[in-house]
Formats: sequence, structure tokens, C-alpha cells
Amino acid sequence: MTRSERGPEGRPALSRCIRVSADEFAERYWGQEPLLSTADELAYGFDDLFSAAAVDELITRRGVRTPFIRMAHEGSVLAASAYTAPGGFGAEIADQVSSDKVLAEFAAGATIVLQGLHRLWPPIIDFTRELVDDLGHPAQVNAYVTPPSSQGFDPHYDTHDVFVLQISGEKHWRIHAPVLVDPLRSQPWDQHRAAVARAATHDPVIDVVLRPGDALYLPRGWIHSATALGSTSVHLTVGMSAYTRADLVDALLSQVGDNAALRASLPLGLDLRDPEALAPIVEQTVQALIETLQQTDASQPTATLSSRFDAATRAEPVAPLATLEALATLDASTPVRWRESLSVHITTVEDRVRIVARTKTLSLPIEAEQAVRRLAAGDVVTARELPGLDAESAAVVVRRLVREGFVVAPA
Repeated sequence: MTRSERGPEGRPALSRCIRVSADEFAERYWGQEPLLSTADELAYGFDDLFSAAAVDELITRRGVRTPFIRMAHEGSVLAASAYTAPGGFGAEIADQVSSDKVLAEFAAGATIVLQGLHRLWPPIIDFTRELVDDLGHPAQVNAYVTPPSSQGFDPHYDTHDVFVLQISGEKHWRIHAPVLVDPLRSQPWDQHRAAVARAATHDPVIDVVLRPGDALYLPRGWIHSATALGSTSVHLTVGMSAYTRADLVDALLSQVGDNAALRASLPLGLDLRDPEALAPIVEQTVQALIETLQQTDASQPTATLSSRFDAATRAEPVAPLATLEALATLDASTPVRWRESLSVHITTVEDRVRIVARTKTLSLPIEAEQAVRRLAAGDVVTARELPGLDAESAAVVVRRLVREGFVVAPA
């Protein structure tokens, strides 16, 4: 299935997971209320992303290690030694998954959690990267594999938004309204354990059995618990670490060092336990902070947050061997395209065009600017189609961009 076939244009990965338009989801549901989407209401299922067979393959053949796997039973996370062991000659590392131990714990009712599948399983790697492009927030994917009639975790809330994508089996979900709206990462559910437990005794907002192909969106803070029914349940949890206004405040506050009044030391001998002694200094500091923030434009917080985003997400992987092989035969007629999800800033400095990515900067002659911008638009093109350069010069530029990991030659 190609990217364009996965859903409506615009936000195709997101549209796989919701029964409403992307615009309606953004306005009504994102960060506000849950959304249940049944398989009948969605254009595609999730069979191409994961399966029960994929679980067995990861456990038996892929050498998965902690923390990419964990197990839980009746709300408690098991010690890693309960399901890991050395891998034998040539693979003596002790924290590798042991299929024998996993079988014993799973048969006894423990849930398997396969973590970081956006780094392990190729279809999910691609899907997650596309979903990040759609959402504009970092995402990760875990799989929860629950034996029949078992509950992996007690009622709790997450500090990130999630999509639950049911892969196989059936799972009964109970969703309750938040006891803390929009919790931050510093406000996990166990800080409100008693309130969460009380809320879970009330009538749920959503009480539903998810079946294969169903999807459920939960904003952070919404309390949930789930129990597998008559067969093993496998579902994916796509966790989205949404940037918040608190993150924006942090980015703004990083500029306080620009104000000399805010860099000044507190008075010698100040009693920090005396509110009256501290009150006038607090007032002066708040005023200086207000003055600093009033002089701030969006460029600095933009740079801070975009840097965080680039560090938390991954561009399309490059294949070293295939890339070098492609370079050996690349010419003006070879189709190429910009590397997907690679964020760059293209600028001109005197007689050079600069391509600035998170991990590297590439400088090319100014004559290549039009060609670079054409490639960065994302279409599949050949070197001879690039503006501003003859075919031979364009091929040289393309080879350099492929070699540096900015452009790829599709297989």
C-alpha cells in the first residue's frame, strides 16, 4: 500500500485512525475529548502494520532486549529477569528476551509490552514517521499483548495523547473523565492514585469492546483500563508527546539571561525563608521578566521548540549499502527525491546556498539554489529536470546531496 492510498490527501496517516475529517478532529477532539472509530467507519484496517505473528517473530527471532520489552501482571510490572536471559554463545548479553520465560509468564496471565516499535518494526517505522508529519508532534508506538480474560494495568491516565489501534482479539475498554485535565509529564497518575481509583468506580464515559480494525483516541489525562475477552488481544498504542503552552513558556524563559537585571545576584545575607524580605525582590523580578517577554518575538521560542522536535523525531532512514550502490550509477536521468521527514533550513550566504539540518550543514555554490529548493519540495525528479543548472552540473549536485543524506534514489 502506498502513502497516497492510505487515506485522504493532506494527513493520510492520521486519517487512517479517525472516522471524522482531519479538520474536525483538530477542532473538536484533539486534546479535548475521546473519539471512537469502528472498523466499519474507517477506510483501512491495521493488518499491514502489525499482527500476532509479528509478536511471535519479535519474541523468537529478533533478539529484542530491554527496555524494548517488558511484562506486567495484575497491575504490577515484572522484574526483567522473569522474561529475559542470555542468548547463548556469541550473544551472552543477559537482558535479551527469553521465549521460554515469556511463554511461562504469558500463560500465567501476564501482558507482554513491546516498546519502541517505531524503531523496530518496518511498517510501523514508516507509519509513525508519516503520522508525525501529520500531527506536528513526536510519536512512539508500543504493542500490548494480553492473554484471555486478563487486565494488564489498573485504571490510570497517561501524560501523552494516545491512539489505540486494535490488531487482533477483543478488548473491553472503560474510559472515565480526567481528575486532572491536561497533565504534564511531571504530573503522572500515581500522584493522584486515590482520585483516579475513585473516578474509576463511576459510570464510564465510554464503555466499549474494541475489535480488530477499531481505533480509539484518548487525550492525555483521560482515565482508562482494559480487559482482554475470550482470546488473546493485540493492540497498538500510539503515544503522542504533544508540545504544550508550558513548553512554550520554558522556551520563552530561556531568554531571561538577556536581561542584566535578571542575571543579578540576590542580596548578600538575604533570608530566603522570610517572605517579607523576598517580596520586593519578587516584585522587581516579575517586572523585569515582563519587560523581557514583551520585547520577545517568536523567533527564539521557534528555534528552541523546533530543535527539540528535530531531536525527538527521525527522518526517513537511509540505506548505506543501497545508497553507495545507487551513487555508482546515478546520472542525470536517475529519479531522486528529498528524504522524507527531513527538516532543513535553506538560506543563501553571499555566493553560497546553505542547507542546515539538525546534525549537519551543507554548503553549495549559489547556482545550485533553485535546484536545491526544487528537490526540497519533495517531488520525484531527475537531475536534468532541475532548474538553474545544466544536466551534468545538476547530476554533480544530486550526487553530493545523496552522499550527504539529504536526497535518496527510490528503489
